[in-house]
Amino acid sequence: MEFTAQMIAEFLGGEVVGNPQAVVSDFAKIEEGREGAISFLANKHYEHYIYETKSSVVLVNRDFEPSQPVSATLVKVDNAYECVARLLTMYEQSKPRRKGIHPLACVAASAQVADDCYIGPFAYVGEGASVGSGSQIYAHVVIEERAKVGEACIIYPGVSVYHDCVVGNRVILHSGCVIGADGFGFAPAADGYEKIPQIGIVTIEDDVEIGANTCIDRSTMGSTYVRRGVKLDNLVQVAHNCEVGEHTVMSSQVGVAGSTKIGKWCMFGGQVGITGHAVIGDHVQSGAQAGIAGSLPKGHTTVLGSPAIDYKNFTRSAIVFKKLPDMYRELNQLRDELAALKQQISKP
Repeated sequence: MEFTAQMIAEFLGGEVVGNPQAVVSDFAKIEEGREGAISFLANKHYEHYIYETKSSVVLVNRDFEPSQPVSATLVKVDNAYECVARLLTMYEQSKPRRKGIHPLACVAASAQVADDCYIGPFAYVGEGASVGSGSQIYAHVVIEERAKVGEACIIYPGVSVYHDCVVGNRVILHSGCVIGADGFGFAPAADGYEKIPQIGIVTIEDDVEIGANTCIDRSTMGSTYVRRGVKLDNLVQVAHNCEVGEHTVMSSQVGVAGSTKIGKWCMFGGQVGITGHAVIGDHVQSGAQAGIAGSLPKGHTTVLGSPAIDYKNFTRSAIVFKKLPDMYRELNQLRDELAALKQQISKP
């Protein structure tokens, strides 16, 4: 599909600077721009690329004023980064969607699959399971017995949705993620560990996106919840009986131990670890590799380090930490000097 700069500006509520009839049909990074592509500039560190890019149209923030001539047509918008996301979403939604059940798919007789769904080759939809209107189920996906998948979902190859779990509307599950594996529950016994049956489910609410090879464990009883709008990166682990609050985001390799409740609009960097049975309030932000060893129920805080502490205290502590070898050497020198002084004082 082709769009003019004027059409893009009208869609985004922006202003054209340059040729309003400049035509684009593709996207490109500003440093890899080419004729017929649209790029964006949201970070001033990349400004030098706008003066040499070959892209036909570039989205920029309204306050951007070039310091050199620009050959591309500019579309000024309130937030270039947000607007390119809107354009990419429109572009993705304009692509034709597959429909129908592939002859190599296995759909149980009692399963309910909407007429406009796509079920790819070697996918399995179990007894009593359901798939809502417009959902795309790719090859080798397993939707086990009585599981429910909502409308307009995209489930990429190799995903497993275990029995009885619930997936809401407009959910994206990337390859290899597992929804509803047993929680890690074992009771010590005289001759080893006795497995505690995990009879609960996982509930994924609307507009959630879960990355590749991420695992959400089913609860011992009741449900593990991933609330509306949550975004989880690849290789995230959410343990049994957890609740991840609305619009919370987690980067790769975050691990959340069992029965932890996380509030709304939280952000966790890569490799953050959160202890079990913790209560994390709304708007908590955690830097990469932090170890959250207890509850932060008040929320609205930023933490770093392991065990995680307030980020200001952490940065001050980090400065001291770098100086510890010198401080230790000075301490030993002071000890030696003090011992020598005591020896001199004790002489008759």
